[in-house]
Amino acid sequence: MPRMRYFLNLFSPQTWETFCKSSNVSGFRKRQQRSASKIKIGDTFVCYLTKVSRWCGVLKITSEMYSDTTPIFEDPDPYVVRFRVEPLIILEPEHSVPIVSHWDNLSITKDHVIGSRGWTGAFRQSLSELSQPDGRFLVGQLEKQKEENRLFPFTDKDRRNLKTLEAKTPSGRVLVEVPSRDQEDVEVELADDVSPAEARDSLQIQAKIAQIGALLGFKIWLPRSDKARVLSLCSDELKGSILEELPLSYDESTFQTIEQIDVIWLQGRSIARAFEVEHTTAVYSGLLRMADLLALQQNINISLHIVAPDERREKVFQEIKRPTFSLLGGGPLYGKCTFLSYDSIEEIEGASNRHTKDSIIEDYEEHAKE
Repeated sequence: MPRMRYFLNLFSPQTWETFCKSSNVSGFRKRQQRSASKIKIGDTFVCYLTKVSRWCGVLKITSEMYSDTTPIFEDPDPYVVRFRVEPLIILEPEHSVPIVSHWDNLSITKDHVIGSRGWTGAFRQSLSELSQPDGRFLVGQLEKQKEENRLFPFTDKDRRNLKTLEAKTPSGRVLVEVPSRDQEDVEVELADDVSPAEARDSLQIQAKIAQIGALLGFKIWLPRSDKARVLSLCSDELKGSILEELPLSYDESTFQTIEQIDVIWLQGRSIARAFEVEHTTAVYSGLLRMADLLALQQNINISLHIVAPDERREKVFQEIKRPTFSLLGGGPLYGKCTFLSYDSIEEIEGASNRHTKDSIIEDYEEHAKE
């Protein structure tokens, strides 16, 4: 008798809610048809809930793969490669098992540090096969949770990730998603290329930008995920300038975008300058965050800066002129976002005690040539 195989089945909170209402069909995108063709009757889907990183169910596969465009999850439905399934375990999101609960027991996570980004490579798409030990262990733990029905309350981060966000456009409201810093695909793909030394350099530059802003009289915002590490590199005097909450009144999608920016200088309830520190080779994530902000608030008047090593200047200028950044409704990103080198930040830090205005930045910033 052939042994049972285990396959990863990813659900967003929305598709999991929809699935739980029907509970007998699991669907995948057409591009996954080749992977799906390897799955047989009797195999098992182990279900994983994205955005909150939890194991949420076990499904027994009861049919061969088939194609069907009948709307189930969306209309039109992109999940047209389908299997009939028998739900063996279905858990509500707050009763689903956090991946960190069994981090050291799974081959896909045990060699990674909790909080790092490299482990997420195994969770980029459904239908990857789990090892026999991992599959059996997860099914056993989910069976145990089905009996115990233990509550795993959502964290504040979980609640932010679960929110459905909207943005106003001339043609109506549209759904948007603001990836958290540890969800961004670009950063995930580059995580293995970033050395510990580069990461330290980035944090040190982040700390210097924060200190310069504090010396110039601004209040400083740092992302929650970076705050402790950045503050460990700053003087004690700076800590009184760090904000615990952003004093802003934008809509939720804009607010979530702003709060993830590397360093923000604020004057009262207004943002004066925003900085993204880019030490990765692709420099996408900071530009994307700046572009998201301008797309959400086309009339926003903020000085934006990408900070990177000097050798990445041309890469920044090249990327900032991509069509997706140049064709924003409020004007091209390169017209509102400038480049500051790491060396420039060092020089500004040395000169900041002789200046009282942030116009010192203008002596060092560089614009992409039109």
